[in-house]
Amino acid sequence: MQRHFLAAALIALTAAPVFAAPADAALTIPPLAYKETRLPNGLQVLSIEDHASPTVAVQVWYHVGSKDDPAQRSGFAHLFEHLMFKSTKNLAAEQFDRLTEDVGGSNNASTGDDVTNYFEVIPSNYLQTLLWAEAERLKNLTVDEPNFKSERAVVEEEFRQRILAPPYGRLEYALQKNAYAVHPYKRPTIGSIEDLEAASLDDVIAFHSTYYRPDNATLIVVGDFEPAQLAQWVDLYFGKIAKPDAAIPRVDAIEPPRSEDRRITEQAPNVPLPALGMTWLAPPAKSPDAAALRVAAAILAGGDSSRLHQALVYRQQVAQEVSFEFSDNADVGLITATAVLASGRKLGDAEKAVLAEIQRLQKTPISDAELDKAKTQLLTQALVQRETNEGKAFELGSAVILTGEPANADKALAALQAVTAADVQRVIKEYVSDRHRVTVEYRAAAAAGAKK
Repeated sequence: MQRHFLAAALIALTAAPVFAAPADAALTIPPLAYKETRLPNGLQVLSIEDHASPTVAVQVWYHVGSKDDPAQRSGFAHLFEHLMFKSTKNLAAEQFDRLTEDVGGSNNASTGDDVTNYFEVIPSNYLQTLLWAEAERLKNLTVDEPNFKSERAVVEEEFRQRILAPPYGRLEYALQKNAYAVHPYKRPTIGSIEDLEAASLDDVIAFHSTYYRPDNATLIVVGDFEPAQLAQWVDLYFGKIAKPDAAIPRVDAIEPPRSEDRRITEQAPNVPLPALGMTWLAPPAKSPDAAALRVAAAILAGGDSSRLHQALVYRQQVAQEVSFEFSDNADVGLITATAVLASGRKLGDAEKAVLAEIQRLQKTPISDAELDKAKTQLLTQALVQRETNEGKAFELGSAVILTGEPANADKALAALQAVTAADVQRVIKEYVSDRHRVTVEYRAAAAAGAKK
């Protein structure tokens, strides 16, 4: 089974076409009808009862991500994503596959800057089994030398496959590593082979006891269940897990505003065409400006008809790929623009073209049709996600981790619909045009001396 980590966003869905509401009319979106409880040991429990299909999604979101990795131990949160699938006191290694896939379900996990989450979809008559299993690996995980070494080797191989092997894997790594000066977001989620090799079993045990605890977790259950029965099972399996006395360490680093532009050259083998990346610091997910930044990103790079794609790929033919993204983290966000050059083109041409489109978005009027299209794309992604039990659970979990409140899953959609063209232009000016950027020029190692 493939385990994966999240880089900027926790989940991405392909938008399906829908009919947009008129510009002056808000779309009525049914709220997520969740219930929230908290056990005496601190475990937060969110649930949505839905009998549309005889299935249920079970997710546990631990409030620990790569920003919590110890110093010189990047990749620890990611390592634990893998360790949680090994043996426990009462479960054999990889038995989660048997408890889910063998009954027609699925399971997986992901790690991000702010979270490590585990998620399953199973026939609803197996809900009790999965609740027991999730509580079992929280309480009785076997953290020993064999499990540690085997999963460390797996994570190191994932690093080779995701970062070292792909032509542009090192670009994403370089962008995150150089985007922040102080905040631990500068440690890429996947970690590094050097830090993982330097880790000891004692380091791993300490990390587990510090962060894997009921008062640092959110259990989400969505689908075909009876509320009274769910409450009984949750209390039976999770309620007896003790809450540690020690406080949970929290990241309190404050990223300072950038005082100047920076330019970095990154070289890598087997890079067929040069590429460019630029980053700007952005507000966190709970900021009132987050919705407008999402719309701005959709206008600039939301599909083949977007401004950057039309300008750089089709008309100017300066790039074969281009992107513009807003990563809405819990602490400080990040705006990232990238371009993989077309054959024979120069990095300077691509950089000027990207910046020109950003300036055009800021200074020239945005039509109602273009604004509506971008908002419709984003609303469609959210509505498609809400069609499944797993998608609803992800909506709740993301809101809890990124903003602290599950209700913000619904508020974010209302904020999105309220975004105006003036809002988009204001946030582009405030967070991009008026801010310093970090630029990464990405080249093949053999062509390091070539002219721009």
